[in-house]
Amino acid sequence: MACPPCPPSPLARVRLDDVAPHDGAAAPGYARAVGALAASLARRGAAVVELPAADAAVVRCALESARAFFRGRHAAYLYRAGRNLEDGELSPACMADAFRCLGKAARAALCAIARHLRLRTDVFNQLLDDTPLPVNEVSSSELLVAYTHEQLQSGQTLMGCPSRSSMPQVDRGFVTLVASDYPGIEVCDPNGHWYLADGVSGPNNLLLLTGRALSHVTAGLCPISQYRVTNENRASLTFRLVPHANAILDCSPILAAGHCIRQVYQPIPASQFMDDSYAEEHAVSSHLEEPSESQGNFVSDPSLRSVLSDPLSGAFLEDAMVLQCGHSFGGVMLKKVIEMARCTICNGEVDPSSLFPNLALRAVATVVKMEDDRRLFHNAALRKRRKDVTEHTDVPKRTGSSKANSEFALDAESPVAFKGVQYPFVVGERVLIMGNKRTPEKFVGKEAVITLQCLNGWYLVKALDSGESTRLQYRSLKKVPELQLQTQARLQPLAFLGGRQ
Repeated sequence: MACPPCPPSPLARVRLDDVAPHDGAAAPGYARAVGALAASLARRGAAVVELPAADAAVVRCALESARAFFRGRHAAYLYRAGRNLEDGELSPACMADAFRCLGKAARAALCAIARHLRLRTDVFNQLLDDTPLPVNEVSSSELLVAYTHEQLQSGQTLMGCPSRSSMPQVDRGFVTLVASDYPGIEVCDPNGHWYLADGVSGPNNLLLLTGRALSHVTAGLCPISQYRVTNENRASLTFRLVPHANAILDCSPILAAGHCIRQVYQPIPASQFMDDSYAEEHAVSSHLEEPSESQGNFVSDPSLRSVLSDPLSGAFLEDAMVLQCGHSFGGVMLKKVIEMARCTICNGEVDPSSLFPNLALRAVATVVKMEDDRRLFHNAALRKRRKDVTEHTDVPKRTGSSKANSEFALDAESPVAFKGVQYPFVVGERVLIMGNKRTPEKFVGKEAVITLQCLNGWYLVKALDSGESTRLQYRSLKKVPELQLQTQARLQPLAFLGGRQ
C-alpha cells in the first residue's frame, strides 16, 4: 500500500554516522551536522536522523513485526531491555535489536547536543544506564511499539484507553526517537505553529524530539518538544532515553561551561523528577479531557502535589503570587506570565506592579511539602532500621565475636540508626567509599570527594582516580583517616621531585 504524498519536512536531516562520537580530531562534516541538528531543535523543536542501511533494516523488520504481531490482537507493547517475560506473555520479534539500534542513535544525538553546548560529549553518560546492562538489571529507557489498523476508527479507543491523538504531549526523558511507516506526528515550533514533522517517514528516518529531563540538566537551553499524533493508522516505534532512577539531575556541567543558570534549576533525584513530571502530565490530561463512562478507571483527579506545584519546574508554589484576574502562579510559570504580560488561563492583561503574594496558597504548599518530605524520610528511615536490625543479628554469627563486642557495636550504631537524617560529611571533604550491595564495584574502596549534599542523608561524590560521580548515602562512606591524608601530602612533593629527575 503506497504512502500518500505529503509536504516535505522543514526539519534538518543529519546522518547518524556524521554525529556519532569518534576518536581523533573532529571532521568538518561533524561540526556541520552538530550545528544543523542544534539549529533545527531550537527553531523547529525537532530534527530528523538518518540511519545507516544496516540499522534501517533492523527498524524495518521491527515495524513489520509490529504489524504482524498486533493485527487483530493488541495495539501497543512496552519493551524494556533486561525484563524477563511473564508466563504466557508474547513479544514482537526484533525488539532487542531495535532497542539497541535506537538506543545507539539516541545516545549519539545526546552527545551531539552536549558538544553544541560546549560540554564533553559524554557528560550525560553517568545519568544513563550502563552499557551493556549489568546482569538482572532492567533498563530505564523504553521502547513503545504501537500499531492501529484501518478498522480502528478515530472515534474508537486504543487498548481501552481514550484517544489522545489531538492532545499535545511532551516526554519526560532526555530525547525521544520515533520511527513509523506512515506520517502522522505534528510538532509545535517556538512560535506556536503546528507542522507535519515526519512527512518523509520510513525505517531509515527517525524523528528526534527533546524531553523535560534534557531541558532541566541544560538549564532550559534545550527547549522541550511538544508534539501530537494526527494519524493512528500506522505502525510506530517510540524510543525514550530516560535517566536511571539513582541519577541526580543538576546543571553543574552547564555552569562550568560558562552558561548562566536560574535558581529554579536545582539538583533533583531523577526518580522524583520523573514522578513530578508524570503527575503534571496526568493533571493536564485530566483538564483537557472530559470524563466519560467509556474512560472508566483511566480518568482520575489530579493529585494535591501536582495542583500545588509549578507545572514547568515541578517545585512547590512557595512563592505564589496573585494576579488582578484572581489566578495564582509561581516559579517558572510566574516568570513566563510576567514576560508575556498575559494570564495563561483567562488571557487577561498582567501588570507586574499589581502582583501580591498569595499567603494562603504559600502556606498550604509549604505544609504539603513538609508532609511529603516527612513521609519520604519515614519510609527511608524504616528501611534503614530493618536493615540495621538484620545486620546486627548476623554480626555474631559471621564473626563469632563475644556478646560484649556485639552490644558495643549495637550501641555505637544506634545513634545513627534511630535518629533523624545524618549529615556527617561536608562538601569538599575527602571520603572513602565503603559501598553496599548496590554500589558498583568500580567505586568500592576508592577515595572520593563530596561535591553535593542531597536529601535524606545522601551525597553526590566524585571519585578522585576516574573523575566519575555517583550518589551514595552516608552509611556507604567513611572519613579518610587524618594520618593517611598527612602521608599523601608528604608523598606528593616527593613524587613531583622524582618526576623531575
